[in-house]
Order: sequence, then C-alpha cells, then structure tokens
Amino acid sequence: MHHAASKHIIVIGAGIVGASLAYHLASKGARVTVIEAHGIASGVTATSFAWINTSHAGSDPIAPLRAGAIAAYRRLETHVPGLAVRWTGALSYGTQDGRVSPSCVLLDKAKIAALEPQLRHPPEQALYEPEQGALDAVAATHALLDAARHHGATIRTHTPVVGFSVRGTTVTGVETPNDAIDADLVVLAAGTGTAALAQKLGVHLPIAASPAIFMRYQAPPGLVRGIISSHAMEVRQTDDGTLLAAEDYVNDAPENQPAAMAQRTAGAIHGELEGVDFLAPELACVGLRPMPVDGVPVVGYLPQVDGVYVCAMHPGVVLAAIVGQLASAEIIGGEPASALSACRPARFQA
Repeated sequence: MHHAASKHIIVIGAGIVGASLAYHLASKGARVTVIEAHGIASGVTATSFAWINTSHAGSDPIAPLRAGAIAAYRRLETHVPGLAVRWTGALSYGTQDGRVSPSCVLLDKAKIAALEPQLRHPPEQALYEPEQGALDAVAATHALLDAARHHGATIRTHTPVVGFSVRGTTVTGVETPNDAIDADLVVLAAGTGTAALAQKLGVHLPIAASPAIFMRYQAPPGLVRGIISSHAMEVRQTDDGTLLAAEDYVNDAPENQPAAMAQRTAGAIHGELEGVDFLAPELACVGLRPMPVDGVPVVGYLPQVDGVYVCAMHPGVVLAAIVGQLASAEIIGGEPASALSACRPARFQA
C-alpha cells in the first residue's frame, strides 16, 4: 500500500460529484488528476435544479447519507472559497408526495404569504423546510476544482478515457487518445457515462440515464424568495432575477418537448405569481441523471477488478458534499464508511 501522500488517484468526471471527490482527496494529501471528456460541469450538473432537498418518502436505504448532506455543505462553505449555498428554506404544497424531514413545519396562509409575498393564491397550509437551500451547481463545481488545484490537483478537460491499463486483475491507469496515465486508484465519477466505463472492464452496472426537464428564464428580481414546490410549479430564483424551474419528463410527444414545456411552465408561473412583468425563456433542455436501477447510489470499489472505485448517484448535487467527504476518507484511510454500506457496486453481482 502506498503512503497516502504519494498515492496518485485519477478521478474520471468533472461534474459536481467528481469535483467534490477531487477536492476532498487532494485536501487529504493524495495526488489527484481529474480527467473530463468534455468541459467542467458539462453534464447533468449544468441542468440540475440543485435543490438541497434531503427529505424522502417511505423507507430510505440511504437515510444516514441524506442526514449528513446539509452539514457536509455547511462545512464545505467554510472551507471552499466561492462555494455558497442559498439557505432560503423550501415551501411545498399540493404535491402529495409525502416527503417529510425532521425539521419540517406546517405553515398557515398568513405565514406563507409573509414568506412568499408574490404568491397570488397562497394555500391554506404548506410544509416548510427551513434548513433546505439551493446551489449554483456549476459555480460550486468550479469552486471545488479550484480548491482541489490549490491542493495540487491537475484538471484535464476535453480528454476522453478510451481504455484502461490492466495488469492481471488490477487496473493500473487510464488510456486517453494521446497518452497513458498511471494511477494507484481510478475513480469513476462520470455520471451517465459511468456504466460504459465499467463495461470496458467487464463489470455491468445497471445505471440508466433518467431524464428531467430543466428550464431557465430571465424575470424581474424578487419574485420568489426561497424554493417553491407546488402542484403548479417547482421554481426558485437567483439574485439577478434568473428564474429556474424543473419538471418531470413525460414522454417525447411534441407537446412534452422542453420548449413546449417551458411555455406551459411560463403560463403556470404567470398564474401563480404577481409582478411577472416579463418572463423570457433562456434555456429549456433535458438533463440526464444517472439513476441506478434500484434508485440507490453506487459508491465503492468495483467487484472483480482491483484499483477502481465508483461514484454515481441521483441526487448527485444533494449528495456530492457528503459522499466526497465519506468516500475520500474511505479511500485514503482504508476504513469503510457505514453510511455507504447500502451503496456498494457489488450488490449487482449476485
């Protein structure tokens, strides 16, 4: 076993999950190289609504992981320059999805109107999650990678991994179109591209690309203070007036294409909020989330081969901080994290 300080770790993927891993590993003394096929935060990180929503309906195999998600982001905010979460709280009503968290409070109409004064029809009651917030996931990814660089990490963008160097059953590095890079450990954090990388090593990971619709508008600032999730819309707003909305992907019928969806959602926003003097669609697209077949994150060492650790999950933005913290401790310290026990890739080998 190499001494931690000399251990060279390649992280494949420069979305928020790979960036968090790179930062945590580098800050613990590992030599880190991040390899990204496209640009930084070019995958689903860029099209995530990025609500740090830790509540969950029904029994939850990753409850301990979710429980640590907010504290992990609060910790990162103090350590990583430029990483800032908007801790506005979140208001939910009329969605009947049964999600609750311990910090959840029930508000009456007057309190709802005080929280979100632009609501045209505040409901009689709503759930409020004061501890939740939202993130600019792209800015956070850049901040994490800058902090990783500060600890000596190297970031290589526009560099696809075309294969792996393998000796016996041990992966010893990666191959790019131009060179081969040796590593003591390779981490697969490539979102929806993770399964194809594992497949190159003969390991099947059932991770699907699960679509969601992400929309961005220019609007007057101050329409929405926190996060609103209702039967009509799921919206939040940044300081400059950028309004973000998320919708479930229905199907590929013309009326459910992103542009049509953005028009319908704009209608809903006009109907729900006062003061929408203008609402200009800036972006409407489908984001592809890495969704394991059983819904549980895939985090841990690959079975059948040595030297490869996987990190792929939904919700990636929510869990990036806590998983980066726990996985890096596991990789550098060699002590398995019990909060990750439900997430191991070996569960698919049965």
